[in-house]
Amino acid sequence: MGKVGLTAFCLAVWAGAGLASEVAPRDVAIDGQGHVAAPLTDAPGDPAAGRSLMTNRAVANCIACHQVTEMSDAPFPGTVGPSLDGVAARYSEAMIRGILVNSKNVFPDTVMPAYYRVEGFNRPGIEFTSKPIEGEIQPLMTAAQIEDVVAYLMTLTQ
Repeated sequence: MGKVGLTAFCLAVWAGAGLASEVAPRDVAIDGQGHVAAPLTDAPGDPAAGRSLMTNRAVANCIACHQVTEMSDAPFPGTVGPSLDGVAARYSEAMIRGILVNSKNVFPDTVMPAYYRVEGFNRPGIEFTSKPIEGEIQPLMTAAQIEDVVAYLMTLTQ
């Protein structure tokens, strides 16, 4: 490969870096148990980013309902949901991903939000108003954020 060809190849790789393809919320393959076996993006999840999302009140805020011993530095751990200690030893990656995508597919009586669902709602409103959302509903988390949280949760084996 000549210098021009190599330069063009390097630029193409560089331009494509970080542009992972992702599965749209309506296209997620969910099995009969509510599990999602296939990752939502072709880029691997980042456990450190997932840990950060778990405490981010504007995004996932998992720690508001769940307790994680490893996150003892996080303020106000919740007791509404089960402890996530050892979750990777109890549940498969597909089940964890399925719970994050739409928890009601796995646990029908849960109060946990569906983080990657965009349809089947009863008239969702705009923030704290009574005005309905206009246009397409966006998921609470992106595909990459779901994969980041899955990657972090898979580190919780004890």
